[in-house]
Amino acid sequence: MDKVRLKVLQGEEYLDRPITTSDISRPALEFAGYFKHYPAMRIQLLGITETSFAKDLTHEKRKKYLTKMCAPQTPCFVISTNLPIPEELAEAAKNTHIPILGTHLTSSQILSNMTSYLLGRLAPRQSLHGVLVDINGVGVLITGDSGVGKSETALELVRRGHRLVADDRVEVYARDEQTLVGTAPAILKHLMEIRGIGIIDVSTLYGTGAIMPSDNINLIVHLETWTPDVQFDRLGDRGDTQTIQGVIIPKVSVPVKTGRNLAIIIESAAMNYRAETMGYDATKTFDENLNRLIKSNSARDTKEKEQHEH
Repeated sequence: MDKVRLKVLQGEEYLDRPITTSDISRPALEFAGYFKHYPAMRIQLLGITETSFAKDLTHEKRKKYLTKMCAPQTPCFVISTNLPIPEELAEAAKNTHIPILGTHLTSSQILSNMTSYLLGRLAPRQSLHGVLVDINGVGVLITGDSGVGKSETALELVRRGHRLVADDRVEVYARDEQTLVGTAPAILKHLMEIRGIGIIDVSTLYGTGAIMPSDNINLIVHLETWTPDVQFDRLGDRGDTQTIQGVIIPKVSVPVKTGRNLAIIIESAAMNYRAETMGYDATKTFDENLNRLIKSNSARDTKEKEQHEH
């Protein structure tokens, strides 16, 4: 509850009530007696507007409406701006075993906090095989077959000052239609498995600055064992992507070959991704330079031909 700035005002023993939706309700029509579409399964948020309106009602109506709001499936009530609990709500919530939480934040602030927190906690999870590393603010998911060198490459990236989020298994969820978030399973937090060494604790060896609890996934780097019969993208203009939980993520494939420094290559891929998001496209620059060179050579050849004819 510290994450969303809430404290228990009443009913601490009832905090085990389930929350099944990230939607938050701000009762309005209910104080006018309209309950036909009352979203009882949502957290009920009362702020200055709601409590002020309730004060203008008679005691009997406040008691009737607030008692009706305390439905069996209602997870809790939240009161913003350090407002006092309405007497009728305190009694009704106590009788129905519904906790009441409070905060010093405004209704808009606590609404944003709770919605963001619940979206992350309630979103469907998917477990992926890979390693997630934050490279200068770019979340890079490193994928590839087992034994291709994902963990060893991630360890080298950590040694270069970047931060590990998860090794081997990455739990991902869509925060919204454009944001994919990855985190480590509880049992694997801060840990890496390095073949020949075993399990290492990254936070112990490299400090707490070498780890992150979660990160957005901005780029996928897929490591593939190099074979001469496979064509890899050389110019970076193929525009490969991978869709995970409805979110489209850019993807690059990197051939793994003896002598290649994968950490530097992946670091460069992350920096190139950041440059592209800021409007710089190295491939486009190459194409423009190539076109200028072709035009220049063509003009020179034409001039030399004309001189030769004369």
